[in-house]
Amino acid sequence: MLHRPVELAQYTALRFEETLFLQGIRPSIGSVADAYDNALAETTIGLYKAECIADASPFRKGPLRTVSDIEEATSAWVHWYNTGRLMHRLGRIPPAEYGAKYYAEHRADQPVAHK
Repeated sequence: MLHRPVELAQYTALRFEETLFLQGIRPSIGSVADAYDNALAETTIGLYKAECIADASPFRKGPLRTVSDIEEATSAWVHWYNTGRLMHRLGRIPPAEYGAKYYAEHRADQPVAHK
């Protein structure tokens, strides 16, 4: 039996919600037709799929056959994402380096202000 896309999407959403519930996970859901809270997550997931999960990813050590394979690739990607990638808006330095520089320039007793 073929489902219309809306019916299939609704069924999938219900199954997903049930799975979260059974795992003790509470979903984070924004208001209807409000994509603002999802924009960053969707961008990051897109990067993750393209850079980490794709067949030609340098973070993979072969086929992803087990959860451990995915965890290993994900761990390597997250480490690179936070410490090695060059970010244009941070002056083409990695986020971890930028953070260390920022906190080295600001004493703990000073109020935090963005430049």
